[in-house]
Amino acid sequence: MMVLADLSLSTVIWWLIVGLIAVFLASLVMRGGGYGIVGDIIVGIVGAFIGGWLFSLVGIGSGGFIGSIIVAFIGACILIAILRLVSGGMGGRGRRTL
Repeated sequence: MMVLADLSLSTVIWWLIVGLIAVFLASLVMRGGGYGIVGDIIVGIVGAFIGGWLFSLVGIGSGGFIGSIIVAFIGACILIAILRLVSGGMGGRGRRTL
């Protein structure tokens, strides 16, 4: 049986803020357009989970606000790279049609 963390309003707001900051930084590094505000939040939050999972595999923990942003940033960069591979690049940008 899976136990979910206590979801309070402050926890959700924390996830949204960390997700937005992480995906903003990741989009600067990865150089590309965003996915819209809702898409960016989702990419940031999913990236945070990916980063947290990867960091836990190698035994590295993150603490505090800055640590959470770093882990989420790395996860968001990985997720953006995967999304670009799956979608064939940067969406409609850079493609030439004949």
